[in-house]
Amino acid sequence: MLPFPLIYHERYDLNLGGHVFQAQKYRLLREHFLRARFAEEDDFVSPEPATQEQAALAHDAGWVKRLANGTLSYFEILNLEIPYSRKTVEAFFYAAGGTILAARLALQRRLAFNIGGGFHHAFHAHGEGFCALNDIAIAIRVLQRESRLRRAMVIDVDVHHGNGTAAIFAGDPDVFTLSIHQRDNYPPVKPHSSLDIHLDDGVGDSAYLQLLREALDKAFDLFRPELVIYVAGADPYQMDQLGGLNLTLRGLLERDRLCLGRALEAGAAVAVTLAGGYAFDPKDTVTIHANTALAARELLTAAA
Repeated sequence: MLPFPLIYHERYDLNLGGHVFQAQKYRLLREHFLRARFAEEDDFVSPEPATQEQAALAHDAGWVKRLANGTLSYFEILNLEIPYSRKTVEAFFYAAGGTILAARLALQRRLAFNIGGGFHHAFHAHGEGFCALNDIAIAIRVLQRESRLRRAMVIDVDVHHGNGTAAIFAGDPDVFTLSIHQRDNYPPVKPHSSLDIHLDDGVGDSAYLQLLREALDKAFDLFRPELVIYVAGADPYQMDQLGGLNLTLRGLLERDRLCLGRALEAGAAVAVTLAGGYAFDPKDTVTIHANTALAARELLTAAA
């Protein structure tokens, strides 16, 4: 049995068809874990969807209501850059519920892994960049409201800047946001995170890991979180369709070991979410996400 729970629901699939967002990756990852005997059925925990009330702790209530009842404007849907459907909306609420559950379980068991989530481009009152609800922000606000949590850190290693997360938590002394991302990539406007690392095009393993190590040292020197939400984007990969960095599979695994290890060493609980991944071969995206779970197992087993 794994030393941490895997959070998954079949309704995570956004039902996007042939869209560049490979939303079938969640199901494929679950199947991979079982086929490789990395996990057993008992390792999986099924979440409830976030409620509209929970979502409104991080978002404008009007945005949440319009999203849920299908009354978004044409331009609001256009900004999402994905087709609107009831199943897609349902998937966002389930993903947020999964990250809430992962955060709760992480505080109990040191680490929990949501096979979904990471929708960091969703702002307080609008969605964009394939993201309608910011599950990261919702989870933090829900746990704060429940008095389970005060101080949280977001470590976002997606190739794209975590603009929605940065904007939602701007000026909040109890939430520290760290984003390491490609400078000349989406989004065009990047609100300030607590700490931003803007990378040049084509950065590879060695330079990336050195800059990440320095950023983590600085972040944990400045801030002591009770919970870290790790936004484990797969798209810094050298063969990603929407990325422009040059990380190898080995480099991405070392990235995960570094981030997860640093958070656990600091005594923080860790909730993992899986953000972008648009590899030309979807199997690579699954491998990258599976390696994040492998790194988590290695670290927790070594610490036991």
